[in-house]
Amino acid sequence: MFHNDAFRALDRQECLRLLAKVPVGRVVYTRHALPAVLPINFSLDADASVLLRTSPGSDLVRAIDGVVVAFEADEFDAATRAGWSVVVTGRATIVTDPDEHARLSETGPTSWMPPQDAQFVRIESEMVTGRELRGTPGVR
Repeated sequence: MFHNDAFRALDRQECLRLLAKVPVGRVVYTRHALPAVLPINFSLDADASVLLRTSPGSDLVRAIDGVVVAFEADEFDAATRAGWSVVVTGRATIVTDPDEHARLSETGPTSWMPPQDAQFVRIESEMVTGRELRGTPGVR
């Protein structure tokens, strides 16, 4: 049982700072009219948008281009029962500008399964929310 003060809302800057610390998050979108969640490597761009790197022919690219999606990342420690979760909600778009694509090829997210031809997707950070769970020692 958690006390009400165990959770703390995080402001936008705290959320972005925490997001920058982790390499993997989950994009939440609709596939065939059903909810879908996909773990994926990401990075934050200078404008605080979430950048994804995938292959051009992926189902993900077709499903989310031009659509509002959610992106969630978190970090939790089961032993201390402490951690945080951040959700970014915004429109996803394929990066088509050649100069931007070249820049992201150098500085953007890496992939654990590098695609032959990288396709970058940008999720605008229109809404950023987060919560921190403070550990409650001795609670089982």
